[in-house]
Amino acid sequence: MGCMFSKQQIHTPGYEDPVLLASETSFTVSEVEALYELFKKLSYSIIKDGLIHKEEFQFALFRNSTKANLFADRVFDLFDVKRNGVIEFGEFVRSLSVFHPNAPESKKIEFAFRLYDLRHTGSIERVELKEMVLALLNESDLHLSDEIVETIVDNTFKQADSNGDGKIDPDEFKVFAKKNPALLKNMTLPYLKDITMAFPSFIVHSDISEDMPI
Repeated sequence: MGCMFSKQQIHTPGYEDPVLLASETSFTVSEVEALYELFKKLSYSIIKDGLIHKEEFQFALFRNSTKANLFADRVFDLFDVKRNGVIEFGEFVRSLSVFHPNAPESKKIEFAFRLYDLRHTGSIERVELKEMVLALLNESDLHLSDEIVETIVDNTFKQADSNGDGKIDPDEFKVFAKKNPALLKNMTLPYLKDITMAFPSFIVHSDISEDMPI
């Protein structure tokens, strides 16, 4: 007698219907289904519970699950919409959609702004900009003198803070981003346009656990 419950009916916690997710994002249904396979690999890479933890997220992006990284922390925090310390499948797809080549530029600018708004105040202060610049330099293994870093931060802040009130608001950031498209360069991942053909090169290539949901 066959088993009443097929293994294919088991999904990771927080699983959402691909049709629904496709209707809310830049992905097609088949692309969402491919992303689910990717999600399962990530969510079972270290802590095998079907949820992406910060260690798994950082290891997938930067091949390091223990090194402190402000940039990785900020991206994780923005993906973790529910702020419960893990990323569920729906959060993963909706957040990743911002990086799709077809996603509206306005969505990319909004995400980038929130990335730099470390204190969640609705504006970016000079100290926040400096912290992110240092984090990005550290991740790129670029070592610049304090003087050069201060010059970069000063020039950037001066250009972006058009009204000179000591902080960058969303409108100022939008204008600055449009004048400096390089700021949004990392906000587009070309491979997402054909996720069904190839997964990103940074994805953990590990064997899937036998108890992983289908």
